[in-house]
Amino acid sequence: MQERRLPGRRPLLLAVGAGVTVAALAAGMTSAFAATVFSDDFSDGDTSGWSKSGGTWTVGSGVLSQSNAGSELARQFAGQTSWTYYSVQARVRPASFGSSSALVGLAARSTSSTKMYRLALLGSGRAELQAVNGSSITAIGSASTGVSTGTWYTLRIETSGNTIRGFVNGTQIASGSNSLAGAGRIGLVTAYASGGFDDVVVDSSGGGTPTTPPPTTPPPTTPPPTTPGPTTPPPAGWPTPTSSQKVDATIAVSGTFDGGLKRYYGIGDGGQSESQDPMFELAAGATLRNVIIGAPAGDGVHCEGNCTLINVWWEDVGEDAATFRGGTTYTVDGGGARSASDKVFQHNGSGTVYIRNFRVENAGKLYRACGNCSTSYQRHVVIDNVVVRDTDAIAGINTNWGDTARFSRITIVDDPDRETSICVKYKGVPKGSEPTEIGEGADGVNCLYSPSDITYQ
Repeated sequence: MQERRLPGRRPLLLAVGAGVTVAALAAGMTSAFAATVFSDDFSDGDTSGWSKSGGTWTVGSGVLSQSNAGSELARQFAGQTSWTYYSVQARVRPASFGSSSALVGLAARSTSSTKMYRLALLGSGRAELQAVNGSSITAIGSASTGVSTGTWYTLRIETSGNTIRGFVNGTQIASGSNSLAGAGRIGLVTAYASGGFDDVVVDSSGGGTPTTPPPTTPPPTTPPPTTPGPTTPPPAGWPTPTSSQKVDATIAVSGTFDGGLKRYYGIGDGGQSESQDPMFELAAGATLRNVIIGAPAGDGVHCEGNCTLINVWWEDVGEDAATFRGGTTYTVDGGGARSASDKVFQHNGSGTVYIRNFRVENAGKLYRACGNCSTSYQRHVVIDNVVVRDTDAIAGINTNWGDTARFSRITIVDDPDRETSICVKYKGVPKGSEPTEIGEGADGVNCLYSPSDITYQ
């Protein structure tokens, strides 16, 4: 199967690209924020690496635009939930405001779709630095800047411990101490407004992400602590939903969400188009269990940190069933997925994905370690007690980055010619390039299994 372009971010820049000048970066920057760890000027014409929630977003002429001024809250997120001390800067151009409180702005340390620090250009003409926690908004500081539509403004948020600072066109408009969030992603936001965004840059002195794989770490040999869930392979049939619920916006999950085997459907177009909203967005440490995800399913489940998926079923995978990022340990226990034209599970973050007691049917790959994200990690997957039918490959990993895939109790059904690849090896590359397939099969180093681990029925 031909490798499709995987979600990622623009390569980290050692020299500033065409869309951002050295002077613009240097203006107002403190020496503590010296290393550029992320940038995007949207000159590639897409939003690869960004996660959309609400709004109508398009890229044209090197500008990311949100055109739905009636959207209550439209957001695009990028980066890692582990980012701590950093500065994020972007050029922002309001196009329309629906009211004096409508806004177009920039976010930092976002821990969920509704929890973040936000530097907002308001319809009232003011700029305000805010701590946003759902419907609770605390103003850290503000200033009258004469905000007008059609004008570009350079916004910057600096985070250092509990100190948060906001700048407009190089001038500090607010500074204060706030403990809402100690780490989190960056974001571009509008609320009852439309606008454009360009030249996003993140500089960091301590919270950035590596541009090359971290030092080699021993791959996992045992599963994580046992979580409540199935201990045997899933049944041959698929569960019958107890009821169905149409979903119009991403469901944010913190703690545990038990769906009681209800079917949730209704987000996205049911296809492989990039940057669709997820059906569920799991905060770090969250658990999703007993859920059936129907079609259309958008981008399935996003895990923004460590997460656990127990007895979750995808009836028709859209873009991806689940994307893992921001954490170090992710567990899929029970459930199944079918009709994934590309891959089921996408691993963008670091750490290890555990997949056990699972069923996959009619898919490209069960698991893929991102081969061209701008942040390259060493990633691991442990796959145990899985039933596979009509699937091209079980796992794809990047051996040049030290990825490993470990397999046990794999049952492959209706494959008399043994066409299903167990472990496909790739050479990982920077964002903007395509990974190269370089081989497959057990090697005792990256692809770990023996013939007794694979059963054909």
